[in-house]
Amino acid sequence: MKPIKFVSADEAVKVVKSGDHVHFSSVSAYPVILGEALARRGDSGELKDVRIHHLHTEGDAPYTHEKYNGVFFTQSFFVGANVRKDTQSGWADYIPVFLRETQKLYRSGVLPCDVAMIQVSMVDKHGYVSLGTSVDATLAAVECAKTVIAVMNPNVPRAWGNAIIPADAVDIWVEDDTPLTPAKPAEPNEVDLKIGEHVAELVEDGACLQMGIGAIPNAVLARLGNHKNLGVHTEMFSDGLLPLIKSGVVNGLNKKYRRGRIVSTFLMGTKELYDFIDDNPGIYMTDVKYSNDPQVIGKNPKVCAINSALQIDLTGQVCADSIGTKFYSGVGGQIDFVDGANLSEGGKAIIAMPSITAKGISKIAPTLTLGAGVVTTRNHIHYVVTENGAVDLYGKSLQERAKLLISIAHPSAQEELDRAAFERFGPHYTAVNV
Repeated sequence: MKPIKFVSADEAVKVVKSGDHVHFSSVSAYPVILGEALARRGDSGELKDVRIHHLHTEGDAPYTHEKYNGVFFTQSFFVGANVRKDTQSGWADYIPVFLRETQKLYRSGVLPCDVAMIQVSMVDKHGYVSLGTSVDATLAAVECAKTVIAVMNPNVPRAWGNAIIPADAVDIWVEDDTPLTPAKPAEPNEVDLKIGEHVAELVEDGACLQMGIGAIPNAVLARLGNHKNLGVHTEMFSDGLLPLIKSGVVNGLNKKYRRGRIVSTFLMGTKELYDFIDDNPGIYMTDVKYSNDPQVIGKNPKVCAINSALQIDLTGQVCADSIGTKFYSGVGGQIDFVDGANLSEGGKAIIAMPSITAKGISKIAPTLTLGAGVVTTRNHIHYVVTENGAVDLYGKSLQERAKLLISIAHPSAQEELDRAAFERFGPHYTAVNV
């Protein structure tokens, strides 16, 4: 192993040149001190047209701000809360891409990676460090970058699997002991808990789970305490899974791939979660190419892919990335896991959402809002769940789908939706039984 020599963050980012493409590691592994140092370098007037790429990151993202117009331009693979306003205003941008293919952008050369800025664990006695909570596309960025800058931080957990990389893969070292930015789990409300109950009824013993973060996934997990032999193969998980692991409900004994181990590509949670995965061989952190490959996912039996939506139309088209023309998040891994669940023996692809927004707008609509994109097509869709129940659209005709979706819509919207369906499908619609 080459000797490790630390430099300051400001010294490290001097390697960035005008026109470079920079990758940041994701979520809590985002190297805050490098982002701040890069912003200070932007203030100096030395740089222009630096492209920045990343998935969701926690904390401030100063490089997206209007003041850096012409200096930095963020083109993220997912629109998180910290870049949402600037993305919607045009000061930052979004690259539509399936999560499984974010790594391919680098490995294929479609996107160059001049500098990878990452955060890693302490080096072990064998000369290896861990990418900790962010493997996703970061591993590909490390492999492809001309220069790798790493922040060595004792708070980064030593995760196993593809997270382990040789310290010699790093060109420039910075040290920091700032705690990882936590993502506090959302507390489910009454509506979320009802949704959780309906989803939990669809989850069979021996199922293999994929879920995201938020109040609804937490509500689902809270209702699975009496299940048996659940497994997890997911793109990410959070603190809500820990009680099920500790109680033995999640043991992975029914999985065919990585049996007995939890597979994920990034994590988003609190210090308790990060401490839990530290040096834990039961958690396999993997390249997103593997975690989100539908063929790999589908080889596990009874895959339950639990995802959400911003809006669904009466034919089953799902918008999950934008509100009209305004991008709110991204495609993420929804299609990766919908496809995987549909390939799985006994699998279930589930879209779970409240029937109505906080502003009283029905999330089940006659048509998607003008400008909204289709993430999950009407051909992919199976189960849709709201607080009012669960319906299975697979194998159902357009008119049958409309009837089923209206049955789980908010009561205040059902009459209007029924009228829209009649106008769309004609008088025979009223005679359809489901």
